[in-house]
Amino acid sequence: MSNLLNIGKSGAMAARAALDLTAQNIANAGNPDYARRTLAMAEVAATSGIGVEPGTALSGVRVDRVLRSDSLFLQNEARRTSGDVARADAELSGLTHAESAIEQAGMYGAIVDFEASLSRLVADPLGGALRAAVLEDGRRLAETFHVASSALDVAESDARLKIEAGVERVNLLAAELARTNVGIARAQPGTSGMAVLHDQRDALLRDMAELTGGKASFDNLGRASMTLGGEVLVQGTQSFAVAASTNTDGRVAFSLGGNGVTLNSGSLLGGSQAMQAIGSLQDQLDDLAAKVMDALNTAQTEGTAPDGSTGKPFFSGTGAADMALALTSGGQIATAPAGAAPGSRDITNLQALRDALANGGPAQSADELLFGLSSAIAARSVTRDALSTIAATAQVALSSETGVDLDQEAGNLLRYQQAFQANGRVIQAAADVFDTILGIG
Repeated sequence: MSNLLNIGKSGAMAARAALDLTAQNIANAGNPDYARRTLAMAEVAATSGIGVEPGTALSGVRVDRVLRSDSLFLQNEARRTSGDVARADAELSGLTHAESAIEQAGMYGAIVDFEASLSRLVADPLGGALRAAVLEDGRRLAETFHVASSALDVAESDARLKIEAGVERVNLLAAELARTNVGIARAQPGTSGMAVLHDQRDALLRDMAELTGGKASFDNLGRASMTLGGEVLVQGTQSFAVAASTNTDGRVAFSLGGNGVTLNSGSLLGGSQAMQAIGSLQDQLDDLAAKVMDALNTAQTEGTAPDGSTGKPFFSGTGAADMALALTSGGQIATAPAGAAPGSRDITNLQALRDALANGGPAQSADELLFGLSSAIAARSVTRDALSTIAATAQVALSSETGVDLDQEAGNLLRYQQAFQANGRVIQAAADVFDTILGIG
């Protein structure tokens, strides 16, 4: 009789524990850091009793352990693909920022407007209003290059700040993973507390992989280690610091524990690639500014101004950042050829100024710069979209393996509720039998 009561009691307690765990699964159905739990049950055998041989009779069921759904292969694949997407996103973000900086400056339009002003001056080479217009468009052209250069500096600075913030976050996550490993070593296997620690561990590894593309491994206790380019970032209860520095050529170098390290993916690598691309764009912009200044200054100094003086340089500076209009009045524009008399309407040198900006000149170079940048962004967008699809597929596969299926959990709720009710009836039946026995006689 006592066995029947124990069986009913243990079954009811197990069913209640299963109901609680099912409710926990349902409550975390939308939590990406949560892996589905199930209960493993074990039989309880009677060890002694009247008329019972030790170990020969079953006395109910007990909760053995909490099982957490896991798949090392799918976890690794999800981390790897998320690191690839994060790298592509970071690089694309930096390039898009740079493209906006150059396009919003209106550099190509300023070059075209300046060419148009010189063309209008042909009709009246001594006209004060037309000369003033050329001077104003030249000033706007110089300001446009300056604005574009400053905007690229901002884009590069933004990418650098993101890298610095990413490095700081990696170090914080690494320290937290080391603390989590301590908790895992101390926790009792098969408990809810261990499952929570494993959830936290996997979330930390995912975030670190998105930043660095690091590779994870596990010991027999479930403690995680992570390496970057062969260097240890976290191992057991120890974590090491990542650092970033900018080389003289603008490239970002990463180190781990004082040793140089090469990243294979992650947003830190994407940010460094964006910085490198922005630095290359800055060089191209400086080359274009120098080309404009050299062409116009050469043509200008080979001509004669309306007052008969030798033409002075049109622009000053060495690159886009310090480019400035050098002429102070429209009367200094040298439209006549060298040696021309004062007041000459000869436009030979004006034509030379126009030729300096003609086919194959700065306008075409500006167009090629913008076209090359747009093409690079389009190509990287395609790559990012493809990587996103691959990452989404990996995440779906992981979710189907470790995520919560609400339909399945709803079925479990019904099943465990019926089991609880059934064990309640077992207890009630045992009580009725006991009462009947007492009533005999």
